[in-house]
Amino acid sequence: MRVIIFGATGMVGQGVLRECLADDRVEAVLTVGRTPTGQRHPKLREITHGDLLDLGPIEGELAGHDACFFCLGVSSAGMSEQDYRRVTYDFTLAAGTTLARLSPGSTFVYVSGAGTDAQGRTMWARVKGATENALLALPLEAYMFRPGYIQPLHGITSRTRWYRLAYVVTVPFYPLLRRLLPSAVTTTEQIGKAMITVAERGAPKRVLGPADINAL
Repeated sequence: MRVIIFGATGMVGQGVLRECLADDRVEAVLTVGRTPTGQRHPKLREITHGDLLDLGPIEGELAGHDACFFCLGVSSAGMSEQDYRRVTYDFTLAAGTTLARLSPGSTFVYVSGAGTDAQGRTMWARVKGATENALLALPLEAYMFRPGYIQPLHGITSRTRWYRLAYVVTVPFYPLLRRLLPSAVTTTEQIGKAMITVAERGAPKRVLGPADINAL
């Protein structure tokens, strides 16, 4: 299959890219983002595009793909709802609506988060919930990944400084977390492999939590 990854320089996106390049089911990977990944691989092609609200100039490069893995996102900490919505909702729907027009029926996997709720009391949960609902209404095979705690593997790190510090602290405790809370934790590797499996053969439901991701 041929896949597109948005946000391949983030922690989750790095993990998804790694698994796509390693998996024989994926024949070609196109990354789209505002900064290059810095990686080289025979299967990999990159597009650096500054305005993710306007994909018109690169539409010709986006057609003909089987799946899109949308891993782009930011922390809501310190952001206004308007600014957070612009990155979380507007960027995602710009990609979703473009691909729904170019490749209707293709798979679109969106990285959301545990606790997402369009009617929720917290700002980030409402915005992500609205994003999920808008994607599910498009003519795509859309799936929402709602991971909880994500353990980065294989040298992958978060671009957010305080996330990196938190992961350094929690690394020794991950085996314990996995035993005590198996339905609440996952890894960058498991998320990447699960996305490829969903693109290949779908999933029993459209909204997938950590246990569903790990099972896939």
